[in-house]
Order: sequence, then structure tokens, then C-alpha cells
Amino acid sequence: MSDATGAHELDASGLLCPLPVIRTARRVETLAAGETLVVHASDPGAAHDIPAWCRVHGHQVLACDTDAEDRVTVRIRVGGSE
Repeated sequence: MSDATGAHELDASGLLCPLPVIRTARRVETLAAGETLVVHASDPGAAHDIPAWCRVHGHQVLACDTDAEDRVTVRIRVGGSE
């Protein structure tokens, strides 16, 4: 699924660590370099874990926000092959 900007979306709400990162990794494998993935998660740890995973694997975090209800949204630009 993609949003109005053409970014792909992943809903990892209701999943606890490490599942948001695992689902993100699986979804990124299906995308081409340069595409954007927006991950929505309810686990507050995702705000740290997903950007850390991105750094290790060469993906760029464009934004990482946590709302008033501790829902995390991470926007990722997929990097080249790992």
C-alpha cells in the first residue's frame, strides 16, 4: 500500500520489539533503492530501534516522530543493496 506521496506504508501497530524491525526489514527487501517506506508502530522502542537498523543497513531516516499517544512514525528512504 502507498500513501498520497507515493510512499509505501507498513503498519506495525500492536507489535512489540523486535517485530517492528523484523517487519520493516522484510518490507524493505521488496522495495527498490530510492523508494520510501513509512512505518507506523505503537511500540515506543521503534523510535530508536528502526533508525538504528537503518544506520546499520544503509537506509536513510527522513523523519522519525512520536505523537502524544506514543505512536511512532518513521519515514525511510531505501538505500542500495546491502
